[in-house]
Amino acid sequence: MTVTAEQTEIVAAVRDFVDRDVVPVASRLEHDDEYPETMVETMRTMGLFGTTIPEEYGGLGLGLDTYALIVMELSRGWVTLSGILNGSFIAATMIRLHGTEEQRRRYLPRLASGELRSSFSMTEPHAGSDVQAIRTMAVREGDEYVLTGQKLWVTNGWRSGIVMLLAKTDPQAEPAHAGMTGFIVEKEPETSPPGLTIPMPGLPKLGYKGVESTELVFDGFRTPASSVLGGGDGVGQGFKYFMSGIEVGRVNVAARGVGIARAALDDALAYAREREAFGKPIAGHQAVQLMLAKMATRTEAARLLTVEAARKKASGDRADLEAGMAKFFATEAAQENALDCMRIHGGYGYSTEYRPERYYRDAPLLLIGEGSNEIQQLIIARRLLERTA
Repeated sequence: MTVTAEQTEIVAAVRDFVDRDVVPVASRLEHDDEYPETMVETMRTMGLFGTTIPEEYGGLGLGLDTYALIVMELSRGWVTLSGILNGSFIAATMIRLHGTEEQRRRYLPRLASGELRSSFSMTEPHAGSDVQAIRTMAVREGDEYVLTGQKLWVTNGWRSGIVMLLAKTDPQAEPAHAGMTGFIVEKEPETSPPGLTIPMPGLPKLGYKGVESTELVFDGFRTPASSVLGGGDGVGQGFKYFMSGIEVGRVNVAARGVGIARAALDDALAYAREREAFGKPIAGHQAVQLMLAKMATRTEAARLLTVEAARKKASGDRADLEAGMAKFFATEAAQENALDCMRIHGGYGYSTEYRPERYYRDAPLLLIGEGSNEIQQLIIARRLLERTA
């Protein structure tokens, strides 16, 4: 991929922000599970929430490839920042591609400015990778839909002003996905409105702290019929719309994996030059050099797969194969690099005073987010078989 001057400038600005404002304090905020208000405000002023939103709706109008490069840099500093950004990114993409013009004008400008935050809600306690098993119901009553059901692992669920929600509108449909509809559910941030309970504090997690992951419990929550994504034509199209959101989300998760892999490599290189053993820096020992070589190769391969997936998706082509490969490889690279970074740091790698333990706790989420890596391998295999039939 040829990097343009505009991309270079934007990515350099994000890199400076990360080095200056994120890296020095990320571990403290992460250990305290503190939401990074100041960092998010900086991301707003930089226009990052509107990276891929067209200029006519107040965004920067840049491609998915640029967004992926930005996410790599943010995740190099702290993966939580890209998670906060991702909810709005997926919502904006879905509304831009599938929403009515009224929905685009209502939501995209506020998403672009960061004034409005979004969450993406599909997973349920009994339905993760098996999306067709969801049970949340949306029943039409006059000019409204009544929502009943439970959603789980909703990033930004408490602070978001809209929720991109997948529900069943026809439980008898065959196949099941034909009876699913997407909704743009509006709510006041940091409140539980009538018919919706959001238990706080959120779900306790191994890593990925500083942003809430919540439940959404709907019990007779009413949303206007106009909140159906795509309007009347969107009824029964929710599964397709949400799968398109997941596909771009996989590029985001892959880019997060690249960021963690890069951070682990950078820290390992720096420490290997400083730490001495047997009369010389450990970087001079072959065993450490072999680990560094594998870490660097994983990182670069993951980066190339991710930018290629982003480029292909941005061009309008079907990219589930490329996105699946990128997500699978980059997130495994993040996990492996985090462990190797910890090994190179020795005892210090296990200490909360150093960053490797944070990478080690943050990386596993990427293995299961936006579709587990086992599902990614099935997608990759099926698409390969289709292409070679």
